[in-house]
Amino acid sequence: MRIVLLGPPGAGKGTQAALLARRDGLAHVATGDLFRAHLDRGTELGKQVKSYMDRGALVPDGVTTRMVLERFEEPGAQDGFVLDGFPRTIPQAEALDAALADAGQAIDRALLIEVEREELGRRLAGRWICRGCQTLYHERSAPPAKAGICDACGGELYQRGDDKPEVVSVRLETYEKETGPLAGYYERQGKLARIDGGGAVEAVAKQITSSIGGRVAVAAADVTVE
Repeated sequence: MRIVLLGPPGAGKGTQAALLARRDGLAHVATGDLFRAHLDRGTELGKQVKSYMDRGALVPDGVTTRMVLERFEEPGAQDGFVLDGFPRTIPQAEALDAALADAGQAIDRALLIEVEREELGRRLAGRWICRGCQTLYHERSAPPAKAGICDACGGELYQRGDDKPEVVSVRLETYEKETGPLAGYYERQGKLARIDGGGAVEAVAKQITSSIGGRVAVAAADVTVE
């Protein structure tokens, strides 16, 4: 199965994509992870990506599309995947469809996680990440035992540049302008399912499972709330 997971920043796409991928044995392909891998290695591409992310702007289509298509060629992605953070624009979606068609494949389902803008702002502004193990925390829903310190490895927690309050509003506006139209794109193909992302992680996961078929039980202890 090939699934696209859509939704604004802070909607919980990463959490839901990880749950779905683990349940169905799919590759979790997250553009954020691809970007950060380049950032960590200090590649020239990583430097380009950072300049866009720090402003809350989208990375150019050509760069993102090339990284994702290369990931499809790696082990674990040939038998199905969950795309998290891609496509973000109509040209990216068209390029994805064309590449899959060349391989005799297609996207099976596009899931749009919808959350009120005010709630998105609260979620994004409160996110912190461990510099060491990359564990995600949230000031409100999943705080560390000791402020600024990772429970898992004792590493320092930091806030990504694109999660700072002054950048959050720019990210949401960019999403509405550039990524919002994807709902119509997949709806016209008869592949879109709308998911209410305002509830608990377990409730959202059950909606997603219902929209693609099958049954799943998700325990709160098994997930990280974004």
